[in-house]
Amino acid sequence: MGARVVIADDEAIIRLDLKEILEEAGFDVVAEAGRGDEAVELIALHTPDLAILDVKMPGLDGIEAARRVVAEHDVAVLLLTAFSQRDLIEQAREAGVSAYLVKPFLKAELIPAVHAALLAAREERALAVEDDVSAVAEDKLETRRLVDQAKGLLMDAHGMAEEEAFSFIQQTAMQTRARMRDVATAIVEGTLTP
Repeated sequence: MGARVVIADDEAIIRLDLKEILEEAGFDVVAEAGRGDEAVELIALHTPDLAILDVKMPGLDGIEAARRVVAEHDVAVLLLTAFSQRDLIEQAREAGVSAYLVKPFLKAELIPAVHAALLAAREERALAVEDDVSAVAEDKLETRRLVDQAKGLLMDAHGMAEEEAFSFIQQTAMQTRARMRDVATAIVEGTLTP
């Protein structure tokens, strides 16, 4: 079965569309809410892999709901918004949102956005584990930059998908007992290839 998902949008028709698209793609929609505060409760109850939250909801807006659930649970958040304003995107990023999708969205845009949110959350978790060892903010940014650069090289030079490239970096780090940063550096320097 696919990832477990909680959907929160104050428009019932949007929730219905999301549920239908997700279930067709093999995801398990475990709960739905029309309010942000209900979404926070349902996420705590069901512990999904992903929460899809609308920005504008009664009770709590999607950004505040995201901030609360990300602080308490290991969940990826995909934010639905009718706006693509820079400050909103920055607020969402600071709240721990993994990805966002501008409404109205096309059916073909939803599943890639879901995968992007799940991958971004997975990468953040992996980097957070590594950062616990070396908890310096600049080091985290440099590690992120190197991992992204290495992923790009693997994607371009070896035809890997983004998730496959990240998995290669992560698996190599685990197998060699090296930091992901060191594996990424070796890839960027050309001393490590798949």
